[in-house]
Amino acid sequence: MEVLARLLGLLALLLVGTGLRFSGVLDAARTQRLNALAYYVALPALVFVSTYDRAIGELLTADLFVGLLSVVFATAGVAWLLHRSRGRSGRQSVAIVQSYHSNLGYLGLPLVAATFDARVTAIASVVLGVVSLAQIPLTIVVLTTINEADAPIAEELGRLVRNPVLATLVAGLAVGSLGLSVPGPLTAGLDVLGALALPIALLCVGASLQIDLPNVDVGASGAVVATKIAIMPALAWAAFSVLSVDAATFTAAIVMLGTPTAVSTYVFANELGGDEEFASLNVFLTTLASVGTLFVLIRAVG
Repeated sequence: MEVLARLLGLLALLLVGTGLRFSGVLDAARTQRLNALAYYVALPALVFVSTYDRAIGELLTADLFVGLLSVVFATAGVAWLLHRSRGRSGRQSVAIVQSYHSNLGYLGLPLVAATFDARVTAIASVVLGVVSLAQIPLTIVVLTTINEADAPIAEELGRLVRNPVLATLVAGLAVGSLGLSVPGPLTAGLDVLGALALPIALLCVGASLQIDLPNVDVGASGAVVATKIAIMPALAWAAFSVLSVDAATFTAAIVMLGTPTAVSTYVFANELGGDEEFASLNVFLTTLASVGTLFVLIRAVG
């Protein structure tokens, strides 16, 4: 019941964020500032405090790396099979991307940190890094190829290199691997900032959720929801059950890959010729449905 109460609390925060947007409290400028606080401060702080005292070899194994990439590309393959005959390229490309592109930073890692112990959180930080380095370039390639969009791929990849969360992950793993000491007051302060990551991120996600019911494509959206929050974690469960990973690695991988579609897919769709209304709807639907599926996953691995 504690897990269910926590997830219902997350849903409440999402709805609060949506309500604040509709009421005008979280307008575009304020939402952007709140996003910046999460992206540049709270999430990097959470990543650093989870990894600075652990060597990279303790967290990133060959089995974890292979398993994560296998699940991401296998899910993308399933999505392509489901949507290959969809008529509109803008909708087809978004449906494929949103079937595998997970909300690892704004929901996955903060949720793991609030639910599991420090080792699981540290591995989840590594999962965030590995999967982000795979899913972001893949998303750019899928959208630009299917939509024949003229996108500055080098610029998009440059954003990935400059991502503060990934940069902090590298810094934390470097400090842990080299055995460097970090002053206690600094880690205490970062702990406080990291604890703010989940509520701030959820308010941001809630303020970004939009839904246009008259334009719902039940078949396409239903396939995206089923693939993202059911098929993808099922593939992860199968893959990591075969691979030689410990319980903490298994838990981190399953929960992180079971998260809903990332809000950033809406941004990518808008920039690279995708159907942005369809993208926005699917972010909302997968996020809402994931409250139930994440409860099942957390109970199952816990």
